[in-house]
Amino acid sequence: MLIKTTKELEEIRKGGKILGQILSKLAAMCKPGVSTWEIDQAAEKMIIKAGGKPSFKGYSSSYYDPPFPATICASLNQELVHGIAKKETVLHEGDLLSIDIGMEYPRYQKKLKIFKQKRHGFFTDTSITVLVGVTLPKIKELVKVTKEALECGIRAAQPGNSVADIGRSIENYVRSQGNYGIVRDLVGHGVGHAVHEEPRIPNYFDKKLENVILQPGMVLALEPMISLGSHRVKTNKDGWTIEMADKSICAHFEHTIIIKENGPVVVTRRPGEIK
Repeated sequence: MLIKTTKELEEIRKGGKILGQILSKLAAMCKPGVSTWEIDQAAEKMIIKAGGKPSFKGYSSSYYDPPFPATICASLNQELVHGIAKKETVLHEGDLLSIDIGMEYPRYQKKLKIFKQKRHGFFTDTSITVLVGVTLPKIKELVKVTKEALECGIRAAQPGNSVADIGRSIENYVRSQGNYGIVRDLVGHGVGHAVHEEPRIPNYFDKKLENVILQPGMVLALEPMISLGSHRVKTNKDGWTIEMADKSICAHFEHTIIIKENGPVVVTRRPGEIK
């Protein structure tokens, strides 16, 4: 895992604040009749205008995998993550849309003034699940539980605690709220120098992670993923979209946080978001 310097953390805070503002604007676009492609195009324009670079577009986890073709992950209803924005995917009343967005900030420059060497910018990551129009009470409750599960994880991310404590806090809260599926095949992660870094951060208790202690300077992306059915997932035939295996409705929230001496600081808070 990587401990960031004071200068690096300041750049991460700047980028995270911008990304939170952008996500808030994208969420406001989620209305019946709007396509996920329109939301994606708006996201790319806002990121570039702000001096950043979309970190998902062109991303590939290995040499053999196709690069991700969009700026945001737009995952609809039973789709959990990595959904591809398309012109033909139009939002309808009652839909549930997860928007996951990442940014490199500042955009690559030959030489950043605060550093002597050439390097890239810094990465932040955040997501929100949006209710489109009027939807069922059980879906509203799913979104509420998933959002609060993220806050539980954030509160547990205290210096001296372990990564296992984050997962335990999220799992205990979700279990207390009803019979929900807590996704196990996908987890949160470190972030900052790259899109994904160590450590892995499950949304359930993993005893093996009790020895991974949170330290000031760590930057983490926490992201509970919860469904109305089973926890099992599968990959769509497009090679990217991951959806619930039983087609159940699911939700996903994420924030990038910095571990400070006196507790976690959320850098991707959206304007007006209730903490």
